[in-house]
Amino acid sequence: MRLADCVATTELAHDQSIMSSSTQDRIPQLDLGSTFGALFIGVTIAALLFGVTNVQAFIYFQTHRDTGRTFYKLVVICLWILDALHLALIVHCVYHYLVIDYANIGALTEIVWSFKLQVMIDALIIYAVYVLYFYRIWIINNGRSKALPITVGIIVILTLGVGIVVVWDTYQSRVFTDLIRTEWATYMTFGTTTFVDIVIASSLCYLLATSRTGFSSTDSLITRLLGYIVGTGCLTSICSMAVVITCAVMPNNFIFLGVDFLVAKLYVNSFLALLNARYYVEPNADDINYEESNIRHDVYCPNLHIRTSRDADLQLSGKNMFKNLDDEVRYPTRSVQVVMQQRPIDD
Repeated sequence: MRLADCVATTELAHDQSIMSSSTQDRIPQLDLGSTFGALFIGVTIAALLFGVTNVQAFIYFQTHRDTGRTFYKLVVICLWILDALHLALIVHCVYHYLVIDYANIGALTEIVWSFKLQVMIDALIIYAVYVLYFYRIWIINNGRSKALPITVGIIVILTLGVGIVVVWDTYQSRVFTDLIRTEWATYMTFGTTTFVDIVIASSLCYLLATSRTGFSSTDSLITRLLGYIVGTGCLTSICSMAVVITCAVMPNNFIFLGVDFLVAKLYVNSFLALLNARYYVEPNADDINYEESNIRHDVYCPNLHIRTSRDADLQLSGKNMFKNLDDEVRYPTRSVQVVMQQRPIDD
């Protein structure tokens, strides 16, 4: 009996060693560092960006706490909820692969449900931000030709079709190799987002650049706002292009997926930075009003003909770009142009 037990124990140990060596042989083929390790790093950076989202949301509510429940407050709340949900999904995705199914080769190759759902939330966040940017362009363009906002609106609507195709393709995939075979979806998606980012950023820059008034302080404010727009637009575009490049150069690892985890976070933060941009440059607002007041009071004229001008409307739209919706409705155009008629003064 003892001899039989020793033989059975030896065979069991031999089988376990074979299974262990087989598993160890298959694990290096996955290259965990560039696959699930890349996903882990992406989730870590995404969590840091979500912290920035919290700070941005806090600043917005602090600076607009006396304005009541406005449209943009609801927008910030919805974006925060979607951003938090996206983070929870990608955390579950990485936890599933690195903890629950650790060293389970069969499970590591399959796409978990949270990964598929986060793709849909990602597309929803990006499209929602595009719609909000379009609404901003429509408001700033008030009083001008509608050609520019209509063009931007058509491009944004077409982007929805791209998002639907990507979500459908992801839900049709069962294993990660299916995603590699459909690289065209990645190229189309992030190529489109880069193009739309450039269109929106250039449209906002054009509307602001044509709103210069000649006042040095106002023009300085507009220059700062242009910097915010260009900076946020470049950041999202660079991240989208990074996904395309890493997918093209390294299609057999998950580095492009780790970068993809950051895209939604950058879009949320870019729009919140746009809402808070006026807060960051607000200390100069008093200087602008003071300069304009001095220019008006230094001129004496018995007869003043005050008329609202198109240039004044553009000036106001540039100043009020980053106000909330209630401010844009409650405080109509107040800028005026003083036209002096030279007449002899009666003695």
